[in-house]
Amino acid sequence: MSRSPRFSAIFGRARRGSAPRWSRAGKRGIAGFTLIEVLIALAIVSISLAAIGSLMASTVRATRSIEQRFALVETARAIEAGLPDRSALTGPLSGDLAGHRWRVDVAPFVAGIVDPRLPSPWVPQAVAIKVQSPGGAILQVNTIRLQRRTGG
Repeated sequence: MSRSPRFSAIFGRARRGSAPRWSRAGKRGIAGFTLIEVLIALAIVSISLAAIGSLMASTVRATRSIEQRFALVETARAIEAGLPDRSALTGPLSGDLAGHRWRVDVAPFVAGIVDPRLPSPWVPQAVAIKVQSPGGAILQVNTIRLQRRTGG
């Protein structure tokens, strides 16, 4: 029985009474992986695991940073909501809230768009709320409050 030349080129010539070439497990190099192939696969896996570990570590750091920032903002909001009435807010205030140190400074608002000589029942006051977390991060919120003009 004759085989086509292409079949013979791909699979080799089959000898009578012997197993085909591709089924011989005893021939060196056909039965498994070489040591260099295993080492390369291990190197690729270790590089992939290191990259995943690095990504997870940076995600944890970013999450912690966002949580600290959120705690600072919430503390500043609570302090702002608890500020005394306009007439009682005249000087610096300070304190501690949930481990966060805070300070409120009040000063006259100075800007080129505000003319203090114009008759108005209101005087703008610059209010600076500064909050420091136990870890040392600082948040400062600057706002303006109107205070009723006194005397005249």
